[in-house]
Amino acid sequence: MAIETESKKTGLLVGGSGLIGGAITYYFKTHADDTISVVAPNSKKLSLRVPNDIKQYFKKIKPDFIINAAITAIDSDPLLSFETNYIGAINLAKLALQLKIPYIHFSSSATMPSGLDLSEEDRIALTPGLTNYAKSKLMAEMTLQHLHETEGLDYTNIRLAVVYGKHDHKIQGFHRLFFSIVDQAIPFMLTKPGVRHSYTNTKKIAPFIHYILNNRAEFSGQTYNFVDPEPVALADIILTIKRYLQLSLPKEIYIPYSIANFFKSILKWIMKKLSLISIEARMPAELMFLENFYRSQTLSSAKLARSSYGIPQPEVTIFTELPSIIEYYLTRWEHLNLISSFNESFYHPQTLAEEFATNPQELVEMIHAKKIDPMAGCSPPVSRNYH
Repeated sequence: MAIETESKKTGLLVGGSGLIGGAITYYFKTHADDTISVVAPNSKKLSLRVPNDIKQYFKKIKPDFIINAAITAIDSDPLLSFETNYIGAINLAKLALQLKIPYIHFSSSATMPSGLDLSEEDRIALTPGLTNYAKSKLMAEMTLQHLHETEGLDYTNIRLAVVYGKHDHKIQGFHRLFFSIVDQAIPFMLTKPGVRHSYTNTKKIAPFIHYILNNRAEFSGQTYNFVDPEPVALADIILTIKRYLQLSLPKEIYIPYSIANFFKSILKWIMKKLSLISIEARMPAELMFLENFYRSQTLSSAKLARSSYGIPQPEVTIFTELPSIIEYYLTRWEHLNLISSFNESFYHPQTLAEEFATNPQELVEMIHAKKIDPMAGCSPPVSRNYH
């Protein structure tokens, strides 16, 4: 008797080149079973800002589900934020409605207030004073909920906190903080003791998507805070990175918010004056959220824990992942000549690269004398003088 096999489903992933989208693409290419695959067109083939792009692409491929991981930079102007984070997201949702397929949408803790143990129902009010990023993401959440209640949209809203992981080539969010510490750009602690936030591991996201696609009845029309179960103190992360890299900065001196905000205002004034003489300079986008460095925001994972999926790998946290994250980004940033001032004695994954940079004559002589086998990655017995 023939066994009926499940037909393969193909999904459209928008934003596949980003940190989250890249992790999802990698998962479905390497870890998932052969019943689900995703296609991830780049922005030249499919731009959320061009409605005709979306329609034309859907004529070529009729997806079985849509995943929207596309976002603008947090300091994008109003038009870009509105068109991408809101209009683009809603256009995808309407096409999902027409095709009667699931729509997986990624949102952000920027739509939530400060506070502890925040549930999925905790959202900020929609006001003109919100940042463009928060405003557009909040509007998308509200309209998706409306489409579900009024037209039956089959969607799941996954709300992320501070995201950490590898392959963030844009250096933003948590990785901007990490880069600033490595580059010794933070002399003092721009936070206060006890301020905690929730964190999201990129590697945990894709398996959750895989599961909820196969269990739509339970997860349709729902919002989930997808975060590690235990929040983390910002100061602990900063000081842990500092210890790992054996850095002298930042000093464990906590700058009050009023003083930090004053210097932020001075910096904005300087940037404005520089623009008058045609010098382009931009403040780090994360300074828009300086207030969050001084206020706790922790998201409850209780709803996720109650679901049939549960809490994935609770033992894997930002602290358990820091060693591999540090090694990955130091290697990448070194290759791009973005950093040079950190103490290399703790992490330096490619020791021959140090000899190449500082003592090439001795290195080539040792290779010629076959004292080093480059193919084996052996470290030369040469003394090192670090910064």
